[in-house]
Amino acid sequence: MTKGYLDYQSASPVDPRVVEAMTPHMIEHFGNPSILFRSDGDAARQALEEARERVAGFTGATPAEIVFTSGATEANNMALKGVALKFQSKGKHIISSVVEHRSVITPLKYLERLGFEVTSLPVDAEGFVNPDDVEAAIRDDTILVSVMTAVGEVGTIQPVGKIADIAKAAGVLFHTDATAAEAWIPIDVSTLPFDLMTLSSNDIYGPRGVGALYIRKGTKLEALVHGGGQERGLRSGTENVPGIVGFGLAAEIMGDEMEADTARVKPMRDRLMDGILEGIEDTTLNGPRDLRLPNNANIRLAYIEGESLLLSLDMEGISVSSGSACSAKTLEPSYVQLAMGIKHEEAHGSLQFTFGRWSTDEDVDMVFEVLPGITKRLREMSAFKPGMTYDKENFGHHGPA
Repeated sequence: MTKGYLDYQSASPVDPRVVEAMTPHMIEHFGNPSILFRSDGDAARQALEEARERVAGFTGATPAEIVFTSGATEANNMALKGVALKFQSKGKHIISSVVEHRSVITPLKYLERLGFEVTSLPVDAEGFVNPDDVEAAIRDDTILVSVMTAVGEVGTIQPVGKIADIAKAAGVLFHTDATAAEAWIPIDVSTLPFDLMTLSSNDIYGPRGVGALYIRKGTKLEALVHGGGQERGLRSGTENVPGIVGFGLAAEIMGDEMEADTARVKPMRDRLMDGILEGIEDTTLNGPRDLRLPNNANIRLAYIEGESLLLSLDMEGISVSSGSACSAKTLEPSYVQLAMGIKHEEAHGSLQFTFGRWSTDEDVDMVFEVLPGITKRLREMSAFKPGMTYDKENFGHHGPA
Protein backbone atom coordinates (compact mmCIF):
# COMPACT_ATOMS: atom_id res chain seq x y z
CA MET A 1 0.00 0.00 0.00
CA THR A 2 1.14 3.55 -0.79
CA LYS A 3 1.69 5.39 2.47
CA GLY A 4 -0.85 8.06 3.23
CA TYR A 5 -3.88 6.14 1.97
CA LEU A 6 -6.71 6.93 4.40
CA ASP A 7 -9.74 6.61 2.13
CA TYR A 8 -10.82 3.00 2.63
CA GLN A 9 -14.49 3.97 2.61
CA SER A 10 -14.16 5.00 -1.02
CA ALA A 11 -12.18 1.97 -2.18
CA SER A 12 -10.24 -0.83 -0.53
CA PRO A 13 -7.43 -2.91 -2.01
CA VAL A 14 -8.10 -6.60 -2.62
CA ASP A 15 -6.45 -8.86 -0.08
CA PRO A 16 -3.60 -10.80 -1.79
CA ARG A 17 -5.04 -14.05 -0.42
CA VAL A 18 -8.26 -13.25 -2.26
CA VAL A 19 -6.45 -12.52 -5.52
CA GLU A 20 -4.67 -15.86 -5.27
CA ALA A 21 -7.97 -17.70 -4.79
CA MET A 22 -9.62 -15.91 -7.73
CA THR A 23 -6.88 -16.41 -10.30
CA PRO A 24 -7.51 -20.09 -11.19
CA HIS A 25 -11.15 -19.30 -11.89
CA MET A 26 -10.14 -16.78 -14.54
CA ILE A 27 -7.55 -18.98 -16.27
CA GLU A 28 -8.11 -22.67 -15.59
CA HIS A 29 -11.61 -23.21 -14.14
CA PHE A 30 -13.55 -20.87 -16.41
CA GLY A 31 -16.69 -22.97 -16.94
CA ASN A 32 -20.24 -21.66 -16.83
CA PRO A 33 -21.99 -22.73 -13.60
CA SER A 34 -25.31 -23.07 -15.44
CA ILE A 35 -24.00 -25.83 -17.74
CA LEU A 36 -25.13 -29.27 -16.58
CA PHE A 37 -23.56 -32.69 -17.12
CA ARG A 38 -20.07 -31.30 -17.77
CA SER A 39 -17.13 -31.25 -15.41
CA ASP A 40 -16.21 -27.63 -16.16
CA GLY A 41 -19.74 -26.51 -15.30
CA ASP A 42 -19.73 -28.69 -12.18
CA ALA A 43 -16.45 -27.13 -10.97
CA ALA A 44 -17.74 -23.59 -11.48
CA ARG A 45 -21.03 -24.40 -9.78
CA GLN A 46 -19.24 -25.96 -6.82
CA ALA A 47 -17.01 -22.89 -6.43
CA LEU A 48 -20.08 -20.65 -6.62
CA GLU A 49 -21.92 -22.53 -3.90
CA GLU A 50 -18.87 -22.73 -1.65
CA ALA A 51 -18.61 -18.95 -1.86
CA ARG A 52 -22.32 -18.62 -1.06
CA GLU A 53 -21.76 -20.74 2.06
CA ARG A 54 -18.88 -18.51 3.12
CA VAL A 55 -20.86 -15.28 2.73
CA ALA A 56 -23.81 -16.86 4.53
CA GLY A 57 -21.56 -17.99 7.36
CA PHE A 58 -20.14 -14.49 7.71
CA THR A 59 -23.63 -13.05 8.29
CA GLY A 60 -25.40 -15.85 10.14
CA ALA A 61 -27.61 -16.56 7.12
CA THR A 62 -28.27 -19.80 5.29
CA PRO A 63 -26.78 -20.19 1.79
CA ALA A 64 -30.27 -20.16 0.23
CA GLU A 65 -30.79 -16.65 1.64
CA ILE A 66 -27.83 -15.12 -0.25
CA VAL A 67 -28.33 -13.74 -3.78
CA PHE A 68 -25.23 -12.47 -5.56
CA THR A 69 -25.31 -9.14 -7.41
CA SER A 70 -22.89 -6.83 -9.23
CA GLY A 71 -22.41 -4.79 -6.07
CA ALA A 72 -24.15 -2.95 -3.26
CA THR A 73 -25.93 -0.55 -5.62
CA GLU A 74 -27.68 -3.39 -7.43
CA ALA A 75 -28.50 -5.09 -4.13
CA ASN A 76 -30.10 -1.90 -2.79
CA ASN A 77 -32.10 -1.49 -5.99
CA MET A 78 -33.19 -5.14 -5.83
CA ALA A 79 -34.39 -4.75 -2.25
CA LEU A 80 -36.25 -1.45 -2.65
CA LYS A 81 -37.80 -1.94 -6.08
CA GLY A 82 -38.33 -5.65 -5.54
CA VAL A 83 -40.40 -5.10 -2.41
CA ALA A 84 -42.23 -2.08 -3.84
CA LEU A 85 -43.33 -3.88 -7.00
CA LYS A 86 -44.22 -7.09 -5.16
CA PHE A 87 -46.38 -5.45 -2.49
CA GLN A 88 -47.80 -2.39 -4.25
CA SER A 89 -51.30 -3.82 -4.02
CA LYS A 90 -50.94 -3.82 -0.22
CA GLY A 91 -49.50 -0.32 0.06
CA LYS A 92 -47.20 2.23 -1.52
CA HIS A 93 -45.59 3.84 1.50
CA ILE A 94 -41.86 3.41 2.27
CA ILE A 95 -39.87 4.84 5.18
CA SER A 96 -36.18 5.70 4.95
CA SER A 97 -33.80 8.41 6.21
CA VAL A 98 -32.25 11.56 4.76
CA VAL A 99 -28.69 10.24 5.22
CA GLU A 100 -28.96 7.05 3.18
CA HIS A 101 -26.46 6.28 0.43
CA ARG A 102 -27.26 7.57 -3.06
CA SER A 103 -27.96 3.99 -4.14
CA VAL A 104 -30.94 4.04 -1.78
CA ILE A 105 -32.06 7.65 -2.22
CA THR A 106 -32.07 7.54 -6.03
CA PRO A 107 -34.16 4.34 -6.39
CA LEU A 108 -36.62 5.78 -3.88
CA LYS A 109 -36.97 8.92 -6.00
CA TYR A 110 -37.64 6.66 -8.98
CA LEU A 111 -40.35 4.84 -7.03
CA GLU A 112 -41.92 8.19 -6.14
CA ARG A 113 -42.28 8.86 -9.87
CA LEU A 114 -44.17 5.56 -10.10
CA GLY A 115 -46.66 6.71 -7.48
CA PHE A 116 -45.05 5.47 -4.26
CA GLU A 117 -44.81 7.76 -1.23
CA VAL A 118 -41.51 7.96 0.64
CA THR A 119 -41.10 9.36 4.16
CA SER A 120 -37.45 10.41 4.62
CA LEU A 121 -36.87 10.72 8.34
CA PRO A 122 -34.57 13.42 9.74
CA VAL A 123 -31.48 12.76 11.85
CA ASP A 124 -30.10 14.55 14.88
CA ALA A 125 -26.88 16.55 15.06
CA GLU A 126 -24.80 13.34 15.28
CA GLY A 127 -26.56 11.59 12.40
CA PHE A 128 -28.81 9.26 14.38
CA VAL A 129 -32.28 8.22 13.25
CA ASN A 130 -34.70 8.21 16.19
CA PRO A 131 -36.54 4.85 16.43
CA ASP A 132 -39.56 6.72 17.83
CA ASP A 133 -39.74 8.66 14.55
CA VAL A 134 -39.84 5.37 12.65
CA GLU A 135 -42.67 4.08 14.80
CA ALA A 136 -44.63 7.30 14.39
CA ALA A 137 -44.21 7.24 10.61
CA ILE A 138 -45.54 3.70 10.07
CA ARG A 139 -49.00 3.62 8.51
CA ASP A 140 -51.42 0.93 7.42
CA ASP A 141 -50.05 1.18 3.87
CA THR A 142 -46.35 1.07 4.85
CA ILE A 143 -44.61 -1.87 3.16
CA LEU A 144 -40.92 -1.26 3.85
CA VAL A 145 -38.52 0.50 6.22
CA SER A 146 -34.93 0.98 4.96
CA VAL A 147 -32.26 2.41 7.27
CA MET A 148 -28.52 1.89 6.82
CA THR A 149 -26.55 0.05 9.50
CA ALA A 150 -23.98 2.85 9.74
CA VAL A 151 -23.49 6.20 8.03
CA GLY A 152 -20.26 5.60 6.15
CA GLU A 153 -19.43 9.28 5.80
CA VAL A 154 -19.51 10.32 9.46
CA GLY A 155 -19.34 6.90 11.14
CA THR A 156 -22.65 6.99 13.03
CA ILE A 157 -23.84 3.47 13.95
CA GLN A 158 -27.62 3.48 13.66
CA PRO A 159 -29.92 1.69 16.15
CA VAL A 160 -31.03 -0.71 13.42
CA GLY A 161 -31.84 -3.52 15.84
CA LYS A 162 -34.48 -1.36 17.55
CA ILE A 163 -35.77 -0.04 14.24
CA ALA A 164 -36.06 -3.56 12.82
CA ASP A 165 -37.99 -4.66 15.93
CA ILE A 166 -40.42 -1.77 15.44
CA ALA A 167 -40.94 -2.68 11.79
CA LYS A 168 -41.45 -6.35 12.62
CA ALA A 169 -44.02 -5.55 15.32
CA ALA A 170 -45.96 -3.54 12.74
CA GLY A 171 -45.77 -6.30 10.12
CA VAL A 172 -43.52 -4.20 7.86
CA LEU A 173 -40.44 -5.49 6.05
CA PHE A 174 -37.07 -4.07 7.10
CA HIS A 175 -34.00 -3.55 4.89
CA THR A 176 -30.56 -2.29 5.89
CA ASP A 177 -27.59 -1.31 3.77
CA ALA A 178 -24.71 -2.81 5.77
CA THR A 179 -21.98 -1.81 3.31
CA ALA A 180 -20.19 0.71 5.55
CA ALA A 181 -20.47 -1.46 8.65
CA GLU A 182 -19.78 -5.01 7.50
CA ALA A 183 -16.00 -4.85 8.04
CA TRP A 184 -16.27 -3.41 11.55
CA ILE A 185 -19.49 -4.59 13.23
CA PRO A 186 -20.44 -8.26 13.65
CA ILE A 187 -23.87 -8.68 12.03
CA ASP A 188 -25.78 -11.90 12.69
CA VAL A 189 -29.12 -12.10 10.91
CA SER A 190 -29.99 -15.23 12.86
CA THR A 191 -30.47 -12.98 15.90
CA LEU A 192 -31.35 -9.64 14.24
CA PRO A 193 -34.82 -9.32 12.66
CA PHE A 194 -33.59 -8.05 9.28
CA ASP A 195 -35.61 -9.16 6.25
CA LEU A 196 -33.14 -7.80 3.70
CA MET A 197 -29.51 -6.73 4.00
CA THR A 198 -27.11 -5.33 1.41
CA LEU A 199 -23.47 -6.46 1.35
CA SER A 200 -20.45 -5.37 -0.69
CA SER A 201 -17.33 -7.36 -1.59
CA ASN A 202 -14.82 -4.51 -1.89
CA ASP A 203 -15.68 -3.15 1.55
CA ILE A 204 -14.25 -6.34 3.07
CA TYR A 205 -11.15 -6.41 0.80
CA GLY A 206 -12.73 -8.50 -1.94
CA PRO A 207 -12.95 -7.54 -5.63
CA ARG A 208 -15.07 -4.71 -6.96
CA GLY A 209 -18.18 -5.43 -8.98
CA VAL A 210 -19.56 -8.07 -6.61
CA GLY A 211 -22.13 -7.80 -3.84
CA ALA A 212 -25.01 -9.68 -2.31
CA LEU A 213 -28.49 -9.24 -0.97
CA TYR A 214 -29.49 -11.26 2.07
CA ILE A 215 -33.18 -12.20 1.72
CA ARG A 216 -34.71 -13.85 4.77
CA LYS A 217 -36.45 -17.12 3.99
CA GLY A 218 -40.09 -16.43 3.08
CA THR A 219 -39.49 -12.81 2.00
CA LYS A 220 -40.88 -12.24 -1.49
CA LEU A 221 -39.43 -9.88 -4.11
CA GLU A 222 -40.30 -9.01 -7.68
CA ALA A 223 -37.39 -9.85 -9.99
CA LEU A 224 -35.81 -6.89 -11.78
CA VAL A 225 -33.42 -8.70 -14.14
CA HIS A 226 -35.05 -11.36 -16.30
CA GLY A 227 -33.37 -14.04 -18.35
CA GLY A 228 -32.09 -17.52 -17.60
CA GLY A 229 -33.30 -17.61 -14.00
CA GLN A 230 -29.99 -17.63 -12.15
CA GLU A 231 -29.85 -16.65 -8.46
CA ARG A 232 -33.27 -18.07 -7.60
CA GLY A 233 -34.78 -16.26 -10.57
CA LEU A 234 -34.17 -12.90 -8.90
CA ARG A 235 -31.02 -11.93 -10.78
CA SER A 236 -30.69 -13.60 -14.16
CA GLY A 237 -27.35 -13.64 -15.96
CA THR A 238 -24.25 -15.80 -15.71
CA GLU A 239 -22.66 -15.29 -12.32
CA ASN A 240 -19.24 -13.66 -11.99
CA VAL A 241 -17.61 -16.79 -10.59
CA PRO A 242 -14.07 -15.41 -10.04
CA GLY A 243 -15.43 -12.32 -8.31
CA ILE A 244 -17.86 -14.34 -6.19
CA VAL A 245 -15.08 -16.75 -5.19
CA GLY A 246 -13.06 -13.73 -4.06
CA PHE A 247 -16.04 -12.30 -2.20
CA GLY A 248 -16.57 -15.60 -0.42
CA LEU A 249 -12.97 -15.86 0.78
CA ALA A 250 -12.91 -12.18 1.77
CA ALA A 251 -16.01 -12.78 3.90
CA GLU A 252 -14.45 -15.80 5.59
CA ILE A 253 -11.22 -13.91 6.29
CA MET A 254 -13.17 -10.94 7.61
CA GLY A 255 -15.11 -13.16 9.97
CA ASP A 256 -11.83 -14.51 11.34
CA GLU A 257 -9.93 -11.20 11.49
CA MET A 258 -12.52 -8.48 12.23
CA GLU A 259 -11.73 -8.36 15.93
CA ALA A 260 -7.98 -8.11 15.32
CA ASP A 261 -8.44 -5.50 12.56
CA THR A 262 -10.58 -3.37 14.87
CA ALA A 263 -8.16 -3.67 17.80
CA ARG A 264 -5.29 -2.49 15.57
CA VAL A 265 -7.10 0.28 13.67
CA LYS A 266 -9.13 1.99 16.39
CA PRO A 267 -6.10 3.30 18.37
CA MET A 268 -4.65 4.76 15.16
CA ARG A 269 -8.00 6.37 14.35
CA ASP A 270 -8.24 7.81 17.88
CA ARG A 271 -4.69 9.14 17.69
CA LEU A 272 -5.42 10.92 14.41
CA MET A 273 -8.75 12.26 15.60
CA ASP A 274 -7.41 13.59 18.89
CA GLY A 275 -4.25 14.95 17.30
CA ILE A 276 -6.16 17.07 14.79
CA LEU A 277 -8.85 18.23 17.21
CA GLU A 278 -6.30 19.21 19.86
CA GLY A 279 -3.52 20.40 17.57
CA ILE A 280 -5.37 22.55 15.03
CA GLU A 281 -7.67 25.39 16.02
CA ASP A 282 -11.31 25.59 14.92
CA THR A 283 -11.75 21.90 14.20
CA THR A 284 -14.85 19.85 15.07
CA LEU A 285 -15.70 16.16 14.98
CA ASN A 286 -18.61 15.30 12.69
CA GLY A 287 -20.75 12.53 14.14
CA PRO A 288 -20.63 10.92 17.58
CA ARG A 289 -17.52 10.21 19.60
CA ASP A 290 -18.96 6.87 20.68
CA LEU A 291 -21.29 4.58 18.69
CA ARG A 292 -19.01 5.30 15.75
CA LEU A 293 -17.36 3.02 13.19
CA PRO A 294 -13.88 2.31 14.62
CA ASN A 295 -12.12 3.21 11.35
CA ASN A 296 -13.83 6.56 10.74
CA ALA A 297 -12.66 10.08 11.62
CA ASN A 298 -14.65 12.85 9.94
CA ILE A 299 -13.38 16.27 10.97
CA ARG A 300 -14.53 19.75 10.06
CA LEU A 301 -11.87 22.44 9.58
CA ALA A 302 -13.43 25.89 9.68
CA TYR A 303 -12.78 28.63 7.10
CA ILE A 304 -11.44 26.32 4.37
CA GLU A 305 -12.93 25.01 1.13
CA GLY A 306 -12.84 21.23 0.93
CA GLU A 307 -11.52 20.84 -2.60
CA SER A 308 -8.44 22.90 -1.72
CA LEU A 309 -7.78 20.65 1.26
CA LEU A 310 -8.10 17.49 -0.83
CA LEU A 311 -5.81 18.77 -3.58
CA SER A 312 -3.18 19.97 -1.11
CA LEU A 313 -3.14 16.67 0.76
CA ASP A 314 -3.01 14.72 -2.47
CA MET A 315 0.06 16.68 -3.55
CA GLU A 316 1.70 15.48 -0.32
CA GLY A 317 0.82 11.86 -1.09
CA ILE A 318 -2.13 11.62 1.30
CA SER A 319 -5.46 10.27 0.05
CA VAL A 320 -8.59 11.22 2.00
CA SER A 321 -12.14 12.15 1.05
CA SER A 322 -14.63 14.91 1.72
CA GLY A 323 -17.70 12.67 1.69
CA SER A 324 -19.26 9.74 -0.12
CA ALA A 325 -17.34 8.67 -3.22
CA CYS A 326 -20.67 8.38 -5.05
CA SER A 327 -21.30 12.11 -4.48
CA ALA A 328 -17.78 13.28 -5.31
CA LYS A 329 -18.63 14.54 -8.81
CA THR A 330 -20.31 17.61 -7.40
CA LEU A 331 -18.66 20.49 -5.54
CA GLU A 332 -21.73 20.85 -3.35
CA PRO A 333 -21.17 20.13 0.35
CA SER A 334 -22.24 16.79 1.80
CA TYR A 335 -26.01 16.28 1.97
CA VAL A 336 -25.37 14.07 5.00
CA GLN A 337 -23.74 16.91 6.94
CA LEU A 338 -26.38 19.40 5.87
CA ALA A 339 -29.03 16.97 7.16
CA MET A 340 -27.18 16.93 10.51
CA GLY A 341 -27.66 20.70 10.77
CA ILE A 342 -24.12 21.66 9.78
CA LYS A 343 -24.06 24.98 7.94
CA HIS A 344 -23.34 25.05 4.23
CA GLU A 345 -20.08 26.99 4.65
CA GLU A 346 -18.93 24.69 7.46
CA ALA A 347 -19.66 21.43 5.65
CA HIS A 348 -17.38 22.53 2.80
CA GLY A 349 -14.32 22.12 5.02
CA SER A 350 -14.81 18.54 6.20
CA LEU A 351 -12.29 15.74 5.73
CA GLN A 352 -13.17 12.06 5.97
CA PHE A 353 -10.32 9.80 7.09
CA THR A 354 -11.06 6.08 6.94
CA PHE A 355 -8.58 3.40 7.99
CA GLY A 356 -8.27 -0.20 6.86
CA ARG A 357 -6.33 -3.44 7.07
CA TRP A 358 -3.06 -1.95 5.78
CA SER A 359 -3.14 1.40 7.56
CA THR A 360 -0.13 2.20 9.72
CA ASP A 361 1.00 4.76 12.27
CA GLU A 362 3.19 6.20 9.51
CA ASP A 363 0.02 7.25 7.68
CA VAL A 364 -1.06 9.19 10.76
CA ASP A 365 2.40 10.74 11.11
CA MET A 366 2.21 11.97 7.50
CA VAL A 367 -1.07 13.76 8.25
CA PHE A 368 0.36 15.39 11.38
CA GLU A 369 3.42 16.49 9.41
CA VAL A 370 1.57 18.34 6.65
CA LEU A 371 -2.01 19.16 7.70
CA PRO A 372 -1.25 22.02 10.14
CA GLY A 373 0.78 23.87 7.50
CA ILE A 374 -1.81 23.25 4.79
CA THR A 375 -4.58 24.47 7.09
CA LYS A 376 -2.70 27.66 7.97
CA ARG A 377 -1.90 28.45 4.34
CA LEU A 378 -5.43 27.79 3.06
CA ARG A 379 -7.07 29.79 5.82
CA GLU A 380 -4.94 32.78 4.91
CA MET A 381 -6.10 32.44 1.30
CA SER A 382 -9.72 31.42 1.93
CA ALA A 383 -12.77 33.51 1.11
CA PHE A 384 -14.37 32.05 4.24
CA LYS A 385 -13.74 34.19 7.32
CA PRO A 386 -15.11 34.09 10.87
CA GLY A 387 -18.65 35.48 10.97
CA MET A 388 -19.33 35.03 7.26
CA THR A 389 -22.29 33.11 5.88
CA TYR A 390 -22.83 31.44 2.53
CA ASP A 391 -25.56 32.77 0.26
CA LYS A 392 -26.37 29.78 -1.94
CA GLU A 393 -28.85 31.61 -4.18
CA ASN A 394 -26.38 34.36 -5.08
CA PHE A 395 -23.29 32.15 -4.98
CA GLY A 396 -21.47 34.51 -2.70
CA HIS A 397 -20.03 34.92 0.77
CA HIS A 398 -21.40 37.66 2.96
CA GLY A 399 -20.21 39.17 6.18
CA PRO A 400 -22.39 39.57 9.24
CA ALA A 401 -25.25 42.02 8.95
